[in-house]
Amino acid sequence: MVLAAVAPAIGAPLEVTEIELPETGPGRVRIRLAAAGVCHSDLSIANGTMRVPLPAVLGHEGAGTVTEVGEGVTHVAVGDQVVLNWSPSCGSCPSCALGEVWLCARSLDGASAPYARRATDGLELYPGLNVAAFAEEAVVAANTVLPLPEGIPLTDAALLGCAVLTGYGAVHHAARVREGETVAVYGVGGVGLATVQAARIAGASKVIAVDVSPAKEELARAAGATDYVVASEQTAREIRALTGKQGVDVAVECVGRAVTIRTAWESTRRGGRTTVVGIGGKDQQVSFNALEIFHWGRTLAGCVYGNSDPARDLPVLAEHVRAGRLDLGMLVTDRIGLADIPSAFDNMTAGKGGRALVVF
Repeated sequence: MVLAAVAPAIGAPLEVTEIELPETGPGRVRIRLAAAGVCHSDLSIANGTMRVPLPAVLGHEGAGTVTEVGEGVTHVAVGDQVVLNWSPSCGSCPSCALGEVWLCARSLDGASAPYARRATDGLELYPGLNVAAFAEEAVVAANTVLPLPEGIPLTDAALLGCAVLTGYGAVHHAARVREGETVAVYGVGGVGLATVQAARIAGASKVIAVDVSPAKEELARAAGATDYVVASEQTAREIRALTGKQGVDVAVECVGRAVTIRTAWESTRRGGRTTVVGIGGKDQQVSFNALEIFHWGRTLAGCVYGNSDPARDLPVLAEHVRAGRLDLGMLVTDRIGLADIPSAFDNMTAGKGGRALVVF
């Protein structure tokens, strides 16, 4: 028996309860979790914005230690420290064939089959986004497990599995920020703070952090922001004023709201680039007219998982951590237990803090 946080249905309160995990069969790995980050995607599943089978054990950003390996698993062994990859690529679909593994058509196949049972009544449970990291232990597919490079604290390494891969990838892979360019980052939560750090690492000459909360300015500047703007109807105008009336070269939207996406686009220069990382609902409609699209020549692009290949990018991120360029710990503003996840969701909705980290 292990404790886990279960989302029983859309909009229903999260339940912390004991679950029964399956045997570690062929091609599977059992992990003792050290930590799991509370991501906005978990909240999006709980409130129905993202649809996966329920009831489910949530949590997709985690790190831990291998306790068992099934037949055929050779890339990790018992005792290894690992990072969970919630979006494994199949290697054979059209997107994977193009090298766009972040768009793999089968990446969430593992979420569609029950993997555990609630101890009290035997109710079948699904693994959320594949890895069910909001639990003391998890049994996962081998392709969701990546060896943790040396020199990275295991607890903080959980953040590499989503927030950091997404923020770093948004800057380096999706937006392709070049040295000397100016960048605006909308939303200073866990992903936003990782994005700010990534822009600094890329050599951006100006990094403008934007958030609804004035209280996040100190956190944003610690991550590398050169300027801070409290979100308002004048945000795009303020950003243009900070960039010689031109607008930034790149805007990265980490919120997933129509008004924020539109503002991010308006805050870029003519020919600028807007990358949307935030996951919004179907009701969030963004409008443009044909003339302004032609006149401004701006680019608006989506970004899935930072357009990252975790196997390729994890060693790169680890090197940045070891060199002191990337600070994982500063992304975390709350270290909590499983029972505190609903409060972390509330803080996220209210725009408070950076990343909450469940520590086991």
